[in-house]
Amino acid sequence: MDERVLRIAAALIFERGYASLSIDEVAERVGVAKTTLYRRWPTKDHLAVAVVARLQADDEITDTGDIRVDLVNYLEKIAVGLNRMRAAGGQKGSSAGVVGELVAAAARHEDIGQLTREQYARRNALALALIEQARVRGELRADLDAEALFDQLAGALYYRVMITGAPVDRAYAERLVSSALERNLTCQ
Repeated sequence: MDERVLRIAAALIFERGYASLSIDEVAERVGVAKTTLYRRWPTKDHLAVAVVARLQADDEITDTGDIRVDLVNYLEKIAVGLNRMRAAGGQKGSSAGVVGELVAAAARHEDIGQLTREQYARRNALALALIEQARVRGELRADLDAEALFDQLAGALYYRVMITGAPVDRAYAERLVSSALERNLTCQ
């Protein structure tokens, strides 16, 4: 049932946006009592965060042996997800859309904040392992701070979506990675 609930909730978010998401409507479409959903997801914030966690669960990080390619590919996946959520419900332009709502949900609810941090910690561990493997292979400086490097990359994407409203895409990911790796490669 959880999978069906999350699929329907995702469809509603993408179709109408965060503001129109209703646990009551999801329950009706799934064919269960709304109390069943409220026990699992006490607010629509909880449900929306669960939807995003499910969508992100399919993201993989591939280690091709070329850290530049691998980081650009992963950042592009993040950008695609951010753009999809920012355009949900027909949002256009520079609005942060659902991305902003999810950040606000993490601030409103301590339990959502904790779940979000845990979710990102798991995902970030994959990226950090990728960077570490490149360091071990000798592609990156031995004294590289992998966490700081990844924060510079991923943080820039979120900054553009949340603060400046500027676009995030593969071209921007390539610029970010080139800039960040410029001082961290073992051979220039």
